[in-house]
Amino acid sequence: MSQPFLFSLIDKAIYDYNLLEDGDNLLIAASGGKDSTALVEYFANRQFRPKENWTFSIIHIETEITKPLNPALKELFLKWKIPEQKIINLKVDVLNRLKPNRKMNCYWCSTQRRNELIKFAMENNFNKLVLGHHLDDILETLLMNMLEKETLCTMPPNLVYKKYPLKVIRPLCYTLEQTIISHAKTSGYISDTCTCNYQENSFRKEVRQKLEQLTDGNENKKRHLFNSLKNINTEYLP
Repeated sequence: MSQPFLFSLIDKAIYDYNLLEDGDNLLIAASGGKDSTALVEYFANRQFRPKENWTFSIIHIETEITKPLNPALKELFLKWKIPEQKIINLKVDVLNRLKPNRKMNCYWCSTQRRNELIKFAMENNFNKLVLGHHLDDILETLLMNMLEKETLCTMPPNLVYKKYPLKVIRPLCYTLEQTIISHAKTSGYISDTCTCNYQENSFRKEVRQKLEQLTDGNENKKRHLFNSLKNINTEYLP
């Protein structure tokens, strides 16, 4: 029986960027949304392939404004033969870290949660943190950085931290969001993501619309944009 198209895209990303190596101990960040759930399903399936020599655990960050891992989602993980002790719920205090006279926002919250993920990974001997950013996320971040920060950068598929003995990998880097949506629908995923009152993603939403206009929502054009980041001709840049 052939595997889902989504899994084939992840396989290719892992091969092209050498994201999975013998002896790896992976920490998969599970938000409860379709993207990270797709990653969990992939690695849950891949662990039973012959000659696989790596381990993984799943971590969900719970804060004062986000819920613990949905019990229905946990049941799904257990159904995929992931041991219960490998499913971690970590509580993080975000609101009380906010500096005086500063407004709560998504960037602050995500930064705090990312810091806790890194800290937990290093304290528990994980060498790679697995995040669920897909191709659309990467292109949106590229445009956001160019338009707002005047810099040409985005989220790389294989990031080696200079300050930490840890890598961040993004196995969904070749996968369009629509592919994940279709897969999630077929597989019957629930989607339980943050719906707090502090969300202010207006600029990302604006850039998302601009990306769709720029590419006409065309898959090949989006892949051309992504591939251009690997074919930079510095001779013809300022």
